[in-house]
Amino acid sequence: MTALERRASVSLAALFALRMLGLFLILPVFAVHARGLPGGEQAALVGFAMGVYGLAQALLHLPFGLASDRFGRKPVIVAGLILFALGSLFAAQADSVAGIAIGRAIQGAGAISAAVTAFIADSTRESQRTKAMAMVGGSIGLTFAFSLVAAPALYGWIGMDGLFELTGVLALLAIGVTLFVVPPAPLDQAGPALSRSMNLRSVAQDTDLMRLNLGVFVLHCVQMASFVVVPGWLVERAGLGLAEHWKVYLGVVLLSFLMMLPPLFWSERRGRLREIFLGAIALLLAVCIGFMLQPGGLVAMAGLLLAFFAGFNVLEASLPSLVSRLAPVGSKGAALGIYNTMQALGVFAGGALGGLLLARWGGGAVFAVCAALLVVWLATASRMQRWPGRRASQVQPGN
Repeated sequence: MTALERRASVSLAALFALRMLGLFLILPVFAVHARGLPGGEQAALVGFAMGVYGLAQALLHLPFGLASDRFGRKPVIVAGLILFALGSLFAAQADSVAGIAIGRAIQGAGAISAAVTAFIADSTRESQRTKAMAMVGGSIGLTFAFSLVAAPALYGWIGMDGLFELTGVLALLAIGVTLFVVPPAPLDQAGPALSRSMNLRSVAQDTDLMRLNLGVFVLHCVQMASFVVVPGWLVERAGLGLAEHWKVYLGVVLLSFLMMLPPLFWSERRGRLREIFLGAIALLLAVCIGFMLQPGGLVAMAGLLLAFFAGFNVLEASLPSLVSRLAPVGSKGAALGIYNTMQALGVFAGGALGGLLLARWGGGAVFAVCAALLVVWLATASRMQRWPGRRASQVQPGN
């Protein structure tokens, strides 16, 4: 990477991490806190308050992506972070689950993921883009692991109101990073001109982009559905108390991040991203089959989680990189807007589907459905025609 690429990648990864930390800090403690609020006895309302953020994101990722193509990346990112901060402050003042749900919806309205990933695409060469996306994916994974450790202690110290206020402060810090640390992207000056060449219909109908959008939906659906089951199984099957789960998560996330880097770098050098990408999907499929057998013991559970995060991290870094490479130059924000919409829908669908399946048929059924979804994705992805770094002779006719 050049110095400018490193600065852009690190600062945008930090921006993502600040925003995601504000979200993740709420997750480990909100369900318990909600029991003491009006509406907290309604499990459906509590679940809605948690999930409405993803629903708002799904509705607004595409408009924010289009706006970033039209007006430039930084103004859209700043506007989204302001919305996120306002939603955090609203939730901090709420005294009911319904009020917190409104605050979470306002938070979700700041749907900046498409603009940030498009900014990374603007700021990096194709040969370095997967590394940049890996930095973002790694920052999210490390932030998630940190939140599992820090959230209970912070909640005991400053309470739920304080956690929401902290998320607002983190959003304001992210605005400062955007304005004063993130360098201008080469294409950021040309947002209005680029928008004239944008063809949303062609982006939405591009077959390979459709395959990638299906992929991110399945990936995050499987992730959310799996983690409806896994925490309970760590207690029941591995004998690990809830307060000790962070040790497993922190270890597997850190190790899996180290494991994902060599194959990604190798695939970039050798033009073999297709093999690594399909292999990662197959690895997740093997993990789901392993969980279908309902393993017992901490070692078995930790091993499956390590394999899950290793495959997940490779795909999380590769998918947005592929979308940004295959999208038309003036339509990266639009393409990544559709992509992030499908990602948010996957999060929403995975949580809802996982809860329904677990309640009716048990954890084995959750992983059986996840495995079926991964089979569909693997079959679809294997027919993708365009892979960066592949020669034309490597593309099979009829794919």
